[in-house]
Amino acid sequence: MSLGGLFALLCIEIDGCSGDRRARYGALIAAAYGLGLFLAGVSWVYVSLSVFGGMPAAVAGLATVLFCLVLAVFPALAGALFVGFAVVGWWRRGLLFASLWMLAECLRAWAFTGFPWLAAGYSQTPPSPLAGYAALLGVHGVSFVSALLGTLIFEVGRRCLSTEPCSTRGWLHRFPALPLLAGAAILVTGDRLRDLRWTEVAGEPLSVALLQGNVAQEMKWRPERFFDSLRTYYRLAQEHPAQLTVLPETALPAFLDQVPAEYLDALQKLALRQHGDLLLGIAVADGKQYFNSALSLGASGQQHYNKVHLVPFGEFVPPGFAWFMAMANIPMSNFTAGSPGQPPLRLAGQRVGVNICYEDVFGEEIITALPAATLLINISNVAWFGDSLAPAQHLQIARMRALETGRMMLRATNTGMTAIVDVDGRVLSSLPPFSRGALVGEVRGHTGATPYVRWGHWPAIVGTLLLIALLGRHRAMPRKQVLVQRETK
Repeated sequence: MSLGGLFALLCIEIDGCSGDRRARYGALIAAAYGLGLFLAGVSWVYVSLSVFGGMPAAVAGLATVLFCLVLAVFPALAGALFVGFAVVGWWRRGLLFASLWMLAECLRAWAFTGFPWLAAGYSQTPPSPLAGYAALLGVHGVSFVSALLGTLIFEVGRRCLSTEPCSTRGWLHRFPALPLLAGAAILVTGDRLRDLRWTEVAGEPLSVALLQGNVAQEMKWRPERFFDSLRTYYRLAQEHPAQLTVLPETALPAFLDQVPAEYLDALQKLALRQHGDLLLGIAVADGKQYFNSALSLGASGQQHYNKVHLVPFGEFVPPGFAWFMAMANIPMSNFTAGSPGQPPLRLAGQRVGVNICYEDVFGEEIITALPAATLLINISNVAWFGDSLAPAQHLQIARMRALETGRMMLRATNTGMTAIVDVDGRVLSSLPPFSRGALVGEVRGHTGATPYVRWGHWPAIVGTLLLIALLGRHRAMPRKQVLVQRETK
């Protein structure tokens, strides 16, 4: 709906401004929309920098605003191009707006290592009928569809409220049936697509225990609390036996070689007694390189996955920003990226595609483990963001990954939201945030590939580029030229 409102404002600029001012005003309007979106939606950046990172409040606030201003450049670019093209016809304008918005989101997901958070498509997880498009087109394709639907809603409203005499443009331009039918077709098609099953169940049901230690971020890295964390997770694993036990990201707050060998041996024996495997998050030192890793112990033998897509400022320092990081107190902020294309881990009879925290935001990277992986697991520590919007947003992102891939997604987090997500994006069960416990459930592996797994975002990207090329041929006449023609008649 909000994109429909932005579309309406941009259309007013097309119809009311001269050609030399259109693009500038369009950029300003879309930038204002984007700035409001990001200031509200990623305000948790301030929480991580100030509350937990120890950065002065004024500096953290300024950094958050500047970050949101950079993100607002991408909708500004879409707005400038849309108003600059100034195509004629309500349906052409709708298609062009949706195409440019989607491409701006794709660019934001790639530039400067990428930040696809708050893509419009994430708002369409179940029960939205538009969720059916995820397995076909991915989240950015869903963004296109949702933006297009927003333009149709605006057009229906405009026609219903119009006082323009029918004689000037004809009844077809006044009657809301055409955009109404188009919107209904989009919704019905999406709902039917939700009923399709692109993947098949593989193997027997698997019992899992996802552990949520609820270790406060301000306490986690204190040396005197180290053994408390170890005892917490051992006790939770012991009290909730399962074929696959999963601990969150950096559940053991130390490097692997700093953890007592007796403790790791105890975890190994515990997993063997339960005839299963245990997956835990821990930092691993390899010479002068440090990895944010997931390590497995148990019946399937020791395996590991090293995080590939690191978080700027949180896990590595971008060139030229060492001065900025000196003002924050963020432990282990100099990791090395793991090798791309690491194979799935073989755990509890399944092939598991592991991703750590921020990595599940990038659907195009998740599918590199597919179709080989039969199950997806994300381990996270979002305690950095406190009681903000971030944990719920991250869960919604995980739901989209399940929809895109046709795989169940298991999330084990330190403070929430720990959850089991089904292949259709529904949350089957979850733990309350900021509580200590284990989420025990039964899951199934799946084989096969959705269209998105096979082709990624490319069909949506190529399709929108072709649309833009075709629609660009139907540009509106500059307003000054229209006035001159009227005066000469």
